[in-house]
Amino acid sequence: MAIEMTIPDVTWNKRHRPEGAAEFTWHEESSEDIFKGKRVVLFALPGAYTPTCSTTHLPVYEANYKKILEQDIDEVYCLSVNDSFVMNSWFNSMGIVDVKPIADGNGDFTRHMGMLVKKEAVCFGARSQRYSMVVDNGRVEMIFCEEGKEDNFPGDPFQVSDAESMLEYLTNVKDLRRSELGITDEETADTVSE
Repeated sequence: MAIEMTIPDVTWNKRHRPEGAAEFTWHEESSEDIFKGKRVVLFALPGAYTPTCSTTHLPVYEANYKKILEQDIDEVYCLSVNDSFVMNSWFNSMGIVDVKPIADGNGDFTRHMGMLVKKEAVCFGARSQRYSMVVDNGRVEMIFCEEGKEDNFPGDPFQVSDAESMLEYLTNVKDLRRSELGITDEETADTVSE
């Protein structure tokens, strides 16, 4: 029997600069804001500025952002158990402009997802397990979790939560999903041109 998994209801405080403003301000963003009525890709990683996260995980999602959106995805988010100051600084230092950050500073979302693990062996404290998922209107459609979802797992597996694996999944289900939903290519073209 399949288990239906829905996204936890969480609110984050986010530092952002409103359009045209010189200064950053605090802004609340909720699970509903991000996921309601949308089909979203979210990938989660252990930490900003860490090697695999900085050299491969985040930059390859950024490089494939447009290809991912072409697979009937509304937005791509990167989540980490870091505060908003750190996430904004990291994205800025990496030149990330398309993928959106989620700073799960308290680890609330990560904990409710069952993905909060201890990384005390490397002095990281509590962090997110590395995973990626497709969320359709708040319901988890598919999740790719790296091996070793346990406290202080040695190593940093990175085999299934990468952008290439996500794109392969999205490409493989695109036509079937459209067929099941009765979406035509004309409707998709109209949505893209709006």
